[in-house]
Amino acid sequence: MKLYYFIILLFGITMTAQNEGENSESNDSVDYFIELAQFHKKNNNYRSSQDYIQKAIQFAENNKDINAQADAYLFLGNLYFELNKIEDAIQIYTKTIALYQTQLPCYNQAYTFYNLGLCFIELKNYAKAEFYFKKAEQIFDIIEVPQAKEMVNLQKGIVYRAKGENELALSILNSVLSNSTDEDPFKTRADAFYHIGLIESDNKRYNLALNYFNKALDLSKTNQNAELIAETTQSLSQVYEKLMDLTNSHKYLKLHVQIRDSIREVNNKRIGTEDFLSFKETERLKAIEQLDKENKEQQRANKFSKLISILSIALITILSLLSLSLYKNNIIRSESNKLLQEKNKELQLAKDKAEKASKARAEFLSTVSHELRTPLNAINGITHLLLEEKPKKSQLEYLTSLKFSGDYLLSFINDILEINRVESENIEIESINVNITQLLEDLQNSFKDIASKNNNQFVLDLDPKIPENLIGDPTKLSQIFINLINNALKFTKDGSVTAKAKVVSQNGTTTGIHFEISDTGIGIPPEKQKSIFESFSQGSVEINRKYGGTGLGLAIVKRLVNLLGGEIQLESTVGVGSTFSFDLDFELGQQTFVEVKKQYDESVFVGKKVLVVEDNKINQMITKKMLENKQIECDLVDSGEEAIESVRNHTYDLVLMDVHLPGINGTIATETIRQFNTSIPIIALTAISLNENREMLLSYGMNDVVTKPFNPDNFYKVIASLLS
Repeated sequence: MKLYYFIILLFGITMTAQNEGENSESNDSVDYFIELAQFHKKNNNYRSSQDYIQKAIQFAENNKDINAQADAYLFLGNLYFELNKIEDAIQIYTKTIALYQTQLPCYNQAYTFYNLGLCFIELKNYAKAEFYFKKAEQIFDIIEVPQAKEMVNLQKGIVYRAKGENELALSILNSVLSNSTDEDPFKTRADAFYHIGLIESDNKRYNLALNYFNKALDLSKTNQNAELIAETTQSLSQVYEKLMDLTNSHKYLKLHVQIRDSIREVNNKRIGTEDFLSFKETERLKAIEQLDKENKEQQRANKFSKLISILSIALITILSLLSLSLYKNNIIRSESNKLLQEKNKELQLAKDKAEKASKARAEFLSTVSHELRTPLNAINGITHLLLEEKPKKSQLEYLTSLKFSGDYLLSFINDILEINRVESENIEIESINVNITQLLEDLQNSFKDIASKNNNQFVLDLDPKIPENLIGDPTKLSQIFINLINNALKFTKDGSVTAKAKVVSQNGTTTGIHFEISDTGIGIPPEKQKSIFESFSQGSVEINRKYGGTGLGLAIVKRLVNLLGGEIQLESTVGVGSTFSFDLDFELGQQTFVEVKKQYDESVFVGKKVLVVEDNKINQMITKKMLENKQIECDLVDSGEEAIESVRNHTYDLVLMDVHLPGINGTIATETIRQFNTSIPIIALTAISLNENREMLLSYGMNDVVTKPFNPDNFYKVIASLLS
């Protein structure tokens, strides 16, 4: 801490110099509050100094001035360091560095790293101290402050001596002496002489040690460094004692005690040295005060309630004396109420237990389905890459089977995730234009191949009165129809499936439509028709093994229909077929619905440079290969911190950002990048879980979202749309 007081002064001069040349300054400003804090600190009024620096921090936060906020935190860290609150100082300095890293390199940033090194010297953690001194030295080199290098070298020499590496320490300390000028702006010479004296004393070269200690003493007196004077006089006393010169030993020991007493007297004059504890807990004390206020109000309410209870008991007693029969009835009623309360408690416990079990089940299934997406992304991605490389005919069969299995597993996982999302009510209903007729016709075209596999006819029976433009949720409607039609085609062979939509009510603003999906399939037994809408239910184990599937489709349909304001109905006869029906009301739209199909030209990929942020090595390999197949150059990084630095220091056309990363995650990394680059497109790569959604990810500054394991066509389409 020998250089510390001088550096504090230098920091204050630097802060003041930044404001030179300004014509005027408001009294309410960060610099003004810091000057007041500095003034009170010099007068040993640390409590007031803390109060003003807190005002400076608050003012900077309110004005979103990150640099000023960092300067204020740096002052607070210095305050804690001077009060020997090392752990608190480290916490504040760490926060200060995080703020400075969003700005251009500057003196105060390097100075913060330097102070962190001083903190870890105090804690005798020399490895960390050396690390932070090197960081400070790098920034001093960047901003070209060569004089500060000797200040850092001095501390590095002190660290090496503390670690027992005396030869290396001696070399560095001698270089500090040889490179320092007569002005010695950072007052490094006195400390260098002192620590060389300690090394010579350790080596039992006492005459050399006396020479260096005397030089250190002379310079420290010139610099008015009381701490160093005290330490040097103590070391001189010890060396003279070893040389058996007891007169000089006693002389310097006496001088050491006098200086220590003087320093202690100065420290005792500091007002509020320990007040920073209350400063840190201000909010907690406010909360306690509020709680006390509420307790007092509750006590008053309890007294009033007690008075009411006493009056009520008196009234009941009087009424009981007037009527014995009424008294008996009251006893019976009291016993009945007690019994009801006990039953209510039992029901509440059972309800809580059921809710906890349901929540645990939903969270477990969501976690499992989410975690399965990462390896599944590797399976589907590698399969896609192998299929693109024109495999042998014998290999094509295996790869096609592997792709089918991967798609099947992905469908299974999506069903699990969807049912959990619906059950958790973590779902929003859209109200946008939808063309019911066009939607069903598109589904008919998409199910042609599936219908032909079982030799089925899939027909539409659509009411021409259905308005072309209605307000609804096309995504939820598609999910309902896809599940019902897919089930009908799966459980029907050599038969027919009919999707029917008929207008049942119509007024000026609302249209009611009745929907039916009927088939001539195997049918559902009466005893299974209620449970068929439950999760993971398919009627029987035999049906599950024969026809496949998750048993989640109808559970999803039922919940989605309920969310849209309808109720699913089932009529079924074994061996004859099944009919699922429901009614929904739609508001009329105001504009003509136009479907826009996005297309892209592969030439947009050529020569582009993309940053891939992904911690999974297999996913890195797959994503890189898929990009290179489109002649896109890409760089790979493993963490959010590396992503921020790469975007800051290089030029990219687009960033593919994994959401779940070690350290800071993809969303925080994106927010940080947006502070200095608002134009670069960023696409989120995520295995979306129960608590994630597209809107949440876009709110962090991402331009689009691709779900893992991603479909290659959709993957390229999203990239092309942003590169265009």
